[in-house]
Amino acid sequence: MLIIGIAGGTGSGKTTVVNQILNELPDDEVCVISQDSYYNATTNLSYEERTKINFDHPKAIDFDLLVKHLTQLKKGEIIEQPVYSFVTHNRTEDTHITHPKKVIIVEGILIFNSKRLRDLFDIKIFVHADADERLIRRTRRDIEERGRDINEVLSRYQNTLKPMHQQFIEPTKNYADIIIPNDRYNTVAVDIVRTVISNKL
Repeated sequence: MLIIGIAGGTGSGKTTVVNQILNELPDDEVCVISQDSYYNATTNLSYEERTKINFDHPKAIDFDLLVKHLTQLKKGEIIEQPVYSFVTHNRTEDTHITHPKKVIIVEGILIFNSKRLRDLFDIKIFVHADADERLIRRTRRDIEERGRDINEVLSRYQNTLKPMHQQFIEPTKNYADIIIPNDRYNTVAVDIVRTVISNKL
């Protein structure tokens, strides 16, 4: 089993890189685990309280459960991934049954902030994109997919996303084995990753 961690700031293009890797591998050999599924359960809080949570701080992530699940997959066990709703800012009652595969991709902005999690990764990839590009992508996604309004998105970016990126995400680039300067057509970098995966397998 090969476990790949893919980190990078919000809107950096992690999903694009993940999809490019997925396209190169048979469906039955790979699965993706998103850090977003492992935000802490906040059922004890009201919706208003949940909207005030800093979701870009490492404390928002249930690293214990994520490490436990990855460890179980490495042992060949099936796990039940939480399903998270960005509309309610909370986990749903559903779970996603996930089977062990030859390649497991873990992606998220904060996954390199936990040493226990980093130690489980065979390859650590950081996707880099400049701040303007990330802001544009994040704004478009939050409005189109998550029902946010423009003022909410820009306020969150200025007050939370940007400072958290500088404090917790950008510095973790130093843990990466491979840094991909994101460009939708950066096929050379993805080819290198694919070669590394093939060699490891």
